Amino acid sequence: MNTAELIEQATAEGVTLALSPSGTIKATGDQTAVNKWLPTIRDNKTGILCELHRERRHAKVVAMLEAAPGTRYAVHVADASTDPVVVAVGIRKIATFELEIPHQYYDGFTLLELIEKHSGDR
Repeated sequence: MNTAELIEQATAEGVTLALSPSGTIKATGDQTAVNKWLPTIRDNKTGILCELHRERRHAKVVAMLEAAPGTRYAVHVADASTDPVVVAVGIRKIATFELEIPHQYYDGFTLLELIEKHSGDR
């Protein structure tokens, strides 16, 4: 079972996994179900955190597109100093995706030019 499936299964059993304000995993729901899932959550902590951060970035670009109906794309970079730089991109009516760009090659302006060039009206 991959991490997304693990989160889906936990949700189906009444456990909601979310990022806490401090960046850790917050498990809520029926306490019996939460207690049952805690060992699995601990064993898969790194993957769960990665997936929850990915979901948050995805939601961010979708919200950006919804807030600006006239825009064709939205780009979100939480921290351009990381290596790799994680870039979430949403292109209206086409796709949302993420890129991991090695820090030494990351150039935000070049990235925007490429997105603009290749996301033409469809």
